[in-house]
Amino acid sequence: MTLNPITKIKVVIVDDSALIRSVMTEIVNSQPDMEVVGVAPDPLVARDLIKRTNPDVLTLDVEMPKMDGLDFLEKLMRLRPMPVLMVSSLTERGSEITMRALELGAVDFVTKPKISIQSGMREYTELIADKIRATARARVKARTLQAPAGGGTVPLPQLRSPLTSSEKLIIIGASTGGTEAIREFLMQMPSDCPGILIAQHMPEGFTSSFARRLDSLCKISVLESAGNERVLPGHAYIAPGHSHLLLARSGANYMTRIEQSEPVNRHRPSVDVLFRSAAQAAGKNAVGVILTGMGKDGAQGMLEMKTAGAYNFAQDEASCVVFGMPREAIAIGAAHEVAPLTALPGLVLGHLATHGGRALRV
Repeated sequence: MTLNPITKIKVVIVDDSALIRSVMTEIVNSQPDMEVVGVAPDPLVARDLIKRTNPDVLTLDVEMPKMDGLDFLEKLMRLRPMPVLMVSSLTERGSEITMRALELGAVDFVTKPKISIQSGMREYTELIADKIRATARARVKARTLQAPAGGGTVPLPQLRSPLTSSEKLIIIGASTGGTEAIREFLMQMPSDCPGILIAQHMPEGFTSSFARRLDSLCKISVLESAGNERVLPGHAYIAPGHSHLLLARSGANYMTRIEQSEPVNRHRPSVDVLFRSAAQAAGKNAVGVILTGMGKDGAQGMLEMKTAGAYNFAQDEASCVVFGMPREAIAIGAAHEVAPLTALPGLVLGHLATHGGRALRV
């Protein structure tokens, strides 16, 4: 009796470094469910490989010879959309380019270690394999940067005045695909919206670029949290890549707190940590939002928010890049409503307009 062979994830690796190509090939081929079907030192060679091998995932270096990695990605996502995992340098320039790559349609990214590349990359084996699997499952569509997807298509309710002094807060968690989902969500927020806290799975050095990019696009102020900030209306605070972000209470004020404690669900920052702190500090005054992402981080924390009286929203499967985190939250009954990404800002603001909190005495 002949068994049907396991269908493997086909991967093409594009990197100008022969060492990185070799190590990535070793990592991918060590996994029973994936295989490298081609390697390329530049996008020109990669173009022919893609036509010939029809890969499930392309790993792409952000800085490439002959054709810039971003130029290649932009053309690829316009002409032949496919799941792309960026391989980025852990530098300020690398982080800025990576943010741009995610805007152009890359699903996710991994970083090259600064030193001891060969041993460092091998230590990343589990992470890289997980990201390739998530990237292979991602929903990828042709991307243009004319306007955010769905932006401005949903009429948003007016917030009940003076909501700027409300105790209400918006608490957001996301992972794979989350950078663009968060961008689309925050760009719909009015300048007087309640304070927002965000945990997005992202390594150190990239959250500051992410925050700066959002701050330049949104009506609200967006910053990487440094901890001990008073949570203000019209501001969003993003967990730094090296720490958990928590919500705390100081008298009549909400405050941010950051901790470098152990990872939770293999993540730091962890969505569960943020959601649990919101359940404890804000209770019914919090509105939880769980967006696209791989894994289950945030599900239990969102359930604790619900138990504490918070009202929660989950992104629906059709609009998620990876329907992992929202699915887990929905499965355990943590979400009150499930909706497409384009509808979530209006639903959140509508809930806040209907259930505005009492004014803080400050």
